[in-house]
Amino acid sequence: MNQQLRLIAEEKIEQKVFLIRGKKVMLDRDLAYLYEVETKVLNQAVKRNLERFPDDFMFQLTLEETKFLRSQFVTLKHGQHSKYSSYAFTEHGILMLSSVLKSDRAIQINIQIMRTFTKLRELMLVHKDLRVKIEELEKKYDSQFKIVFNALRRLIDPPQRPKTPIGFVLPPKKI
Repeated sequence: MNQQLRLIAEEKIEQKVFLIRGKKVMLDRDLAYLYEVETKVLNQAVKRNLERFPDDFMFQLTLEETKFLRSQFVTLKHGQHSKYSSYAFTEHGILMLSSVLKSDRAIQINIQIMRTFTKLRELMLVHKDLRVKIEELEKKYDSQFKIVFNALRRLIDPPQRPKTPIGFVLPPKKI
């Protein structure tokens, strides 16, 4: 690994993962930033290798999705962002990018991104497994442990409070 390579913290990568069309994706501009290339350069490399990027690896945001996403980034000033819709890359599409962008940085950043996606997936599985195990234990033991199980359930599923959503959700379509 190149000593001068500035690696990105896992939290920074996690912040760039959005849920769009029910898929965890990263946008072309965020990937270009991480790879330290211009978005235009990244997209040109992808277009030269379109056969490597089927629809389940990459898709272009619709105009509606693009407008909604831009509205989420209130720090952007008018005219300071691309006039084109972004491309969204799934985990597999990001992995394919390392074969298209042939730099040491692209390879190292891809490794970090894959580790982040794996961590996110493992956290979701652990959370589900823990809930199932607690429910199984609750069935085995009588009501004297009810307080313990309720406390465990609150730890796993803390009370819902309004949160700022991660990613974006399309507003309902007006008919």
